Amino acid sequence: MGKTMFLIEGNLCGQRIRLGRALHKPPLTQQQLAGKMQLLGMDMTPVLISRIEKNQRHVCDAELKMFAVALGVSMDWLCEEEP
Repeated sequence: MGKTMFLIEGNLCGQRIRLGRALHKPPLTQQQLAGKMQLLGMDMTPVLISRIEKNQRHVCDAELKMFAVALGVSMDWLCEEEP
């Protein structure tokens, strides 16, 4: 049997992270979100957040959970494809 590979370009949550930042009152900058993530114990920088939002970097499950906490949303919401 041949080997099957599943390729997913980008990630499912990049657009939702950007939307989550925008929906905050006042909206969060990438710098502010990175600071919240660091307070939660996740080593995150504005550059990494930018790359995630541009689908240039994948998000691991631990990061997804911390993004949800930092943005005050659910992990399910972050993974929805339609805003």
